[in-house]
Amino acid sequence: MPKQLTRYRKNALFCALLALIFLCGCGYTTRSAVRSKDPSICVNNFVNKINVTQETTNRKAYYAYRPGMESDITTEIINRFLFDGDYEIKDANNAHYLLKGELVDFKREPLRYDTNDNVTEYRISVVINMELRDRETGTLLWKENDFAGESTYRTQGQYAKPESAAAGEAIKDLADRVVERTVENW
Repeated sequence: MPKQLTRYRKNALFCALLALIFLCGCGYTTRSAVRSKDPSICVNNFVNKINVTQETTNRKAYYAYRPGMESDITTEIINRFLFDGDYEIKDANNAHYLLKGELVDFKREPLRYDTNDNVTEYRISVVINMELRDRETGTLLWKENDFAGESTYRTQGQYAKPESAAAGEAIKDLADRVVERTVENW
């Protein structure tokens, strides 16, 4: 009888310890680290700072440009904040936080070649500089330079898609990262 009682105590202790671990969790949370009483944000229109007149160099051999991309970035970030739901979108005079940014680069880099040295896959990168401020105090909460969203696309085969679709995916990836940076503050 004592062996059964000891085994029962061990099982009960194990179950209690397991329940304690599940209840405590690992400390991960999706709450914003820059939360206020008024969780609202204004996403200012992004500004295009890409110098389209600069000369192509070895470093920028695959330079690309799409007019109006800064508007697509602003719209996609706003849509992502609306989807996420942690912050309410408001105008600059009523929002607690102000997100400002500028498009600084749009790159297309070759990733794969076929046997004739034709590019068969590219990586698209959309690069921005951005900052988040507390509108009421003017405090800079964080600033990120060279923050990028990326996508790849193939030019041939069954997985081929147009560059414009890949650019749209890169902008969506960028918007996801901007919202994650704001909400999770990682």
